Amino acid sequence: MSYEKVKAHLNLFAVLQNLEELVVYDEQMRDFVKDWNLSIQFSVLGGPKAFIVFKDGKCTVGKGVKHFASILLFFISPAQLNKMFDGKGNPILLRGFTKVGFLLKKFPVLTDKLAYYLKPNDELLKDQKYLEINTRFTLATAAYASREIALYDHIGKLVTGSIGKGAVQLMVQPAGPGAYLMFDEAGIDVKKGLVQRPMAVMAMKGMKEANDFLNGKVDAFTAIVRGDVEIKGQTSMLDVLSLVLDRIPAYLS
Repeated sequence: MSYEKVKAHLNLFAVLQNLEELVVYDEQMRDFVKDWNLSIQFSVLGGPKAFIVFKDGKCTVGKGVKHFASILLFFISPAQLNKMFDGKGNPILLRGFTKVGFLLKKFPVLTDKLAYYLKPNDELLKDQKYLEINTRFTLATAAYASREIALYDHIGKLVTGSIGKGAVQLMVQPAGPGAYLMFDEAGIDVKKGLVQRPMAVMAMKGMKEANDFLNGKVDAFTAIVRGDVEIKGQTSMLDVLSLVLDRIPAYLS
């Protein structure tokens, strides 16, 4: 699969899913969307499809097609979608012409706030609440991106071919946030939260330690030696997952 197509998968299925928790953990955004009642479909010609549903103050992001979505955004190529995520392009509006005001004025407020949390700097990370939200989003993005890379990136497919079966848990101690990847005959699934009886666990000591590790401020070897990251269970699965995680910056930076 081409670079642009893999990146489109990551944008739709790893980045966009953070909107679900943005409206939970940011009080301003929670209040901002409380009266929204609509859905947005993203459709890429020959590529991935995803949708967002806003209802009753909640946001749900899903794969595939949401029939009769309020707004249909069409992209002639994965590259066009990626340009939109990079702030350098626009989609083709096929449905929802009466919602143009929403798309131009309201929805960008939400996506700009998401970008704010996903692009930290040292000054922003001094704020504990910001650090916690950035850590939560970065961990979830890493888990969901790992699935797409394992399925569609040529190196990701190669290294995960022998990963085995079972769940690999990523978490911040003592009780989360967390996300896990389930490898089985049906493929690879990703869920937020903690799973019972994982085959392997990568547990980060606390929010600050997790943030440093997830944002690449400390390498895995140093983090493990310091005790900031603990690995348990089938370490061979974690070795493979680490190779997949290393591929994420090639698509998301």
